[in-house]
Amino acid sequence: MEAKTKQNTEKITSTQLSEAVVDSILDTKGKDVVVMDLRELTDAFCDYFVICHGTSTTQVKSIGENIVERIKKEFDDRPLSSEGKTNSEWVLVDYVNVVIHIFLKDRREFYQLEELWGDAKVTRYSDEGDVIV
Repeated sequence: MEAKTKQNTEKITSTQLSEAVVDSILDTKGKDVVVMDLRELTDAFCDYFVICHGTSTTQVKSIGENIVERIKKEFDDRPLSSEGKTNSEWVLVDYVNVVIHIFLKDRREFYQLEELWGDAKVTRYSDEGDVIV
């Protein structure tokens, strides 16, 4: 999927959007960032899942807010929906082809979202932003 950038002269791909989301998560010290590439899966409803966790409900909420602010500022794009900010144990930000899941660590371990899409290509990032092979 492509979205218009702020200048409305370029398009952003779902890959570029997912990369900007990862940068935003790392800027707010999100932990164990994982990007799941779902494009090759026939039953997937989006191109990417981006998953991470925070150490407190305040951080989980802040990560989600930072993503929305950054994508709005850089690409003039808003999410289709954003849910879970009330209790901030699991915040979901939906940009249609990029869906972001921000958990508290114990909620992430409980739901094991990464296991549901075991056939997806997975890229993990260290807390410093390095790709972990």
